[in-house]
Amino acid sequence: MKPLFVIAAALAATSLWVAAAESVGKLPPPWFISGERVSSYQAGIDNVDTSSGKGAKFLRYVQGDDRSFAALTQVISAQRYLGQRVRFRAMIKTRDVSNWAGLWMTVHANKRPNAAFYNSSDKPIKGSSGWQLRSVTLDVPEDGDSIAFGVINSGNGQVWIDELSFEIVGKDVPVDRMPSAGLPEHPSL
Repeated sequence: MKPLFVIAAALAATSLWVAAAESVGKLPPPWFISGERVSSYQAGIDNVDTSSGKGAKFLRYVQGDDRSFAALTQVISAQRYLGQRVRFRAMIKTRDVSNWAGLWMTVHANKRPNAAFYNSSDKPIKGSSGWQLRSVTLDVPEDGDSIAFGVINSGNGQVWIDELSFEIVGKDVPVDRMPSAGLPEHPSL
């Protein structure tokens, strides 16, 4: 191979590596990984694979115990939502999810860590799926102190969320409730 071709090939490979590195960004500070095995998962911002054309957050299994789960999580104060019904909504996409993925939300109150909780285990997304709109709706009790929400990835694979919204909704919007028996329920995160 001529030296000029070797240099051109090396530059092309370097350019591809730089472009790939620029397509993934660091997760912004209000977001973090929580769950059973946080070290088994990686999170960040994907600037290429999005539904909005802006950066989509992702949670990806990378190593370790693939029978566990992790969640991409944000926690906010419940103060401005006390006595209200709230909805967390996002576009969600999966690739090769071995167990299940879905949106989740919990409201913590004084001396009640799960005053309200829902984790989408009764509406799991498995395997690979295109972008779809999902939501979680809960009532915030008068003694609520924090609200945590995000997306769960249980097992292998990757899940993305994009076009997130968090809003107060009317009492005509049904509250999501965990099924009473028969489906897996992860503890609060």
